[in-house]
This record gives sequence, structure tokens and C-alpha cells, in this order.
Amino acid sequence: MKLIITNLTKTYKNGVKAIDNLSIEIGTGMFGLLGPNGAGKSSLMRTIATLQTPDSGSITFGDINVLEDNMSLRKILGYLPQFFGVYPKMSAEDLLDYFATLKGISNKNERKKLVKEVLEITNLYDVRRKYVAGYSGGMKQRFGIAQLLLNKPKLIIVDEPTAGLDPAERNRFLNVLREVGTNCTVIFSTHIVEDVKELCNEMAILNGGKILKHTTPLEATKAIEGTIWTKIVSRDELDEAENKFNILSSNYNQDNSLNIRVHASENPGDGFEQVSPQLDDVYFIALKEDETELV
Repeated sequence: MKLIITNLTKTYKNGVKAIDNLSIEIGTGMFGLLGPNGAGKSSLMRTIATLQTPDSGSITFGDINVLEDNMSLRKILGYLPQFFGVYPKMSAEDLLDYFATLKGISNKNERKKLVKEVLEITNLYDVRRKYVAGYSGGMKQRFGIAQLLLNKPKLIIVDEPTAGLDPAERNRFLNVLREVGTNCTVIFSTHIVEDVKELCNEMAILNGGKILKHTTPLEATKAIEGTIWTKIVSRDELDEAENKFNILSSNYNQDNSLNIRVHASENPGDGFEQVSPQLDDVYFIALKEDETELV
């Protein structure tokens, strides 16, 4: 099933245009929506999830007209917002059983089997009797995946799920998401480039409510092959380098010098070396070009 968004627009009462005439098609598999904070990612996620209504445009998923038939989408939707609350004194097992009841699964044995299944998928079965409120950040996010799997969704939306997780928890969470994202459409919203690189077979870069680029991580890096250059400079030389070159990023070394990465179609000279492009470079180029257009 394909998600088709056409000419979607949303402006809030304070005048902020969060979604700006956006059109995109998203098929089965892991889709990464990459953009800085405030780019409009959460607004788009909430609109697709039928939690807010756009000013104009259309959304279809398969044969469902999402904006006209919210309930049909909700039956096959799994949504994990950036922040979600849990009941303070309920175990994961009991809370999932309660959610399954709310989702219309009335048979007790069927619920028990389903709850066990989603706990095992999310690697929470061994801690199923602990209160969810006492879970770590990563465990709570995996619980979020467990609850959205209860209705066997065809469309899964996860909004900034790895923000604030430590590296080990982030890896565990991504592995769970990778496992559940093989047979359905998963939209994964993040500002962390590494998440998209590791997880997604297709991606878009969003800023100012607009799609700047729709591609795959492999194609995106291939397209800028031969245009990324690096050089070590001192902290005192950085300002001059920023005026002279199109610097995408800079990282400190142990001796307080900096590695700068520059985007240029030809060798900028002056001691630069060509390096293989990374997805971070694609992201920064897209944002810089968008900034230039706005000036």
C-alpha cells in the first residue's frame, strides 16, 4: 500500500506555516523523514495520523481517503509520538492487555497470546511484570512500539523516537523497529542523520514545511561523489575559511585543531584532500541551499 500526500498545507493561528504545499509518495518499508527541530516533521506526522486537520490538500493510503475517513486509517495505524505518558502503577503486561481491550480484542486468550507476541518482538518479555513508569527511556520507547503493534498496523509513524536515548538503548530500539518494518510502511521522523543511514531504504529532507530532497541514502551520497573536501585548520583560521569556502561541518581534534568539510565541484586547493561523501554532507548541503534560496 502506498501513502500519497498531495499539496498539503497547514498554517497555525500564530501564523507559522508548518506544512507548505507538500507532496510526496511513500511505499512499503522504512522511510526516513529527516530535518532540524522546527522543520515541520511533527506537524506532518500528526496530520497523517489524523490528530490535526490540514488547511488544504489530500492524503490517501491505499484506497483510504485519510482526511474524509479517519476511522478506517486509525484501524490500521500504529503511532508513536515523541512524548507519551503511561499509567504509573501498571505492569507492561497488564497495560498492553488493557490497550488490546480498547482496540476491540475481546477474547481473553487472544489478548494474552497477542500481548506475549509483542513483548517478545520488543525484547520486553523478561520485564513484563515491572511497572512501565519505572522503565528506562529506551524500554519505554520499545513499549511504545509494543502497544502500536497490537492492531497489526499497515502504516506505522514514529516521531523522533531516539532523541535522548543512550547509544545502547538507541541500538536496541532501532533493531526492534528494523524487525517490525519489513512488511508495512514505516515513517521514521528524526533530526539524527545516523538513524536514517542505519535504518531507512528511502528518505526525504524536510525544512520549513517543504520537501527539499526525496531520495535514498545510497543515491544521495552517490550524487555528491567527488565534491567533498577536507582539511585541518587552526581555530584562528576558521573564520577566514568560513568566508572563503562552503563549509558543511567542522569537528575538533584532540590538539584543538579542526577538521573542516567543504562542498565544492573542484579542488579548493590550499591543502584540501578529497574524501568520500557521507549522508551528513547531503543533509547539510540541502539545508544550506535552502537557506540561500530564502535570502
